[in-house]
Amino acid sequence: MAFLGKTSCSAKVPLLDDTVPLTAVIEASQNLHSHTEYIIRVQRGVSSENTWQCMLTIWTNISGINLPLPPKKLIGNMDREFIAERQKGLQAYLNFITLHHLLSSSELVKKFLDTNNYSANYTEIALQQVSMFFRSDPKWEVIEPLKDMGWRIHKRYFLVKNKEQPKERQVLSWVDLGPDKFLSDKDLQSAMKLLPTITNPYISPVTFATTSESSALVIRVFSEKGTLRDHICKVKPKEPFLKKYCNPKKIQGLELQQIRTYGRQILEVLKFLHDKGFPYGHLHASNVLVEDETCKLLDVENSLLGLPSFYRQYITQFRKINTLESMDVYSFGHLLYEMTYGRPPDAVPVDHYPPAPSSSIVSVLQSILSTEACKTGMPTVSQLLQTPLFSDMLLFNSEKLQFKIPAKLKDALKMAKECLERRLQEEQKVIHQHRRLTRAQSHHGSEEEKKRRKILARKKSRQSAYENEEDLSAKYNNNSGTSLSFNSKGILPAPAPPPPPPAPAGEMDRTPPLPATNGVGRGALLSSIQTFSKGKLRKAETNDRSNPKI
Repeated sequence: MAFLGKTSCSAKVPLLDDTVPLTAVIEASQNLHSHTEYIIRVQRGVSSENTWQCMLTIWTNISGINLPLPPKKLIGNMDREFIAERQKGLQAYLNFITLHHLLSSSELVKKFLDTNNYSANYTEIALQQVSMFFRSDPKWEVIEPLKDMGWRIHKRYFLVKNKEQPKERQVLSWVDLGPDKFLSDKDLQSAMKLLPTITNPYISPVTFATTSESSALVIRVFSEKGTLRDHICKVKPKEPFLKKYCNPKKIQGLELQQIRTYGRQILEVLKFLHDKGFPYGHLHASNVLVEDETCKLLDVENSLLGLPSFYRQYITQFRKINTLESMDVYSFGHLLYEMTYGRPPDAVPVDHYPPAPSSSIVSVLQSILSTEACKTGMPTVSQLLQTPLFSDMLLFNSEKLQFKIPAKLKDALKMAKECLERRLQEEQKVIHQHRRLTRAQSHHGSEEEKKRRKILARKKSRQSAYENEEDLSAKYNNNSGTSLSFNSKGILPAPAPPPPPPAPAGEMDRTPPLPATNGVGRGALLSSIQTFSKGKLRKAETNDRSNPKI
């Protein structure tokens, strides 16, 4: 996507949500002070109105990934060829960080490309909000902030304790309400109060939950063992998100028995939430705790708060993923891939898979992540539970499942779910139209298309000339009453002489018939006329009778 020109945009671009992708294009210009300036033109989403520019600075990289940053040059850095080559290298660098799923959603990259919207100290803002809450409920105390533990920019984590239970550590999350918040404030508060009442062995229990006009606060028991992704990447839970997951040094896929057990547990809890009419849509490996070989789902409140999914950038590309259940199934495909191979897929769709512990794993992955599945649709949660990979897995848990939702709130949740899905479908439609337009523009400007259009123009020109000749011929025919006939050289022959005047009426009977020449008749006569030669004529004798007789 290219943005040309040097006009800067100083207006503050409204923040949509943290999953809206940023696209960056590098521009180079030489100024009067004999040095080159590299300027980044940035666009949020597909709207060309949300564009701005910023000066290039080197982004502080803590991800552990080797970024493709081109080298500098002290001598000859004003050469046109070097500037063009460095601009190309810087563009590759920007493309890498904006297309990388984890990097592109991080606060560091957002601040790097969009300083105006991401210049605030979100940890300080969150701490102020939490402190105000603790004034009304003084039994809680902040131990320490867990900096950058999650991927959401507007979500902050703090390690807290209850003064009545000082040895038990709990984690408090504070987050701004998102763009998909469709519940009324009253219904949202009612739904949040229900969270501590959920009893399910595969859902991480909530100690306390509440909301304000623009934010929400949730407290859970802190797990020292970490999430499923921590377990796969062999990292500590408290480390920053980018440092833990962008380039882990030790990764290991799970054994077949663990894959089947964890997969069955996660599918069971998804079915439980869907049957209750409670929206989720936020499944990924960092939202699953692992305790004593049991998976426990985290952040079941995210859809209530209107927060976008971790896989939103992927989901908006496929119009068949247009419901919360299909979002959960698609996210489960990513999770199953990560459990199997120890890392997320490089790109989706995925049609070719490395060797897996079981062919049944590959079959399930193909039914979710393949090109065919993304185009035509994927299985339901119930259908996944019936696959050979999970159908015969027995789960031993005697805990009674409990989650009662009042009828009025259930109707409100249903309407909110429909609004959420409708917004997703509208966004998919806009992206689909933009993608078609971009492909058409790219095709129209390609060298092959330009060559084809030139050939077509020449053919059209020749056809037009031929049609003009036919029009002239038809016009001549209409004027003369005869048809024109061109010889083999394309030359119009001289017109035939006019026919002789008709004989008087009295002499019609005495007009002798045309003599036959060599027994052929009229055809021979015409041939004789065509081969006429003046030199073959005999000299005629004239008898002059013009003089009067005397």
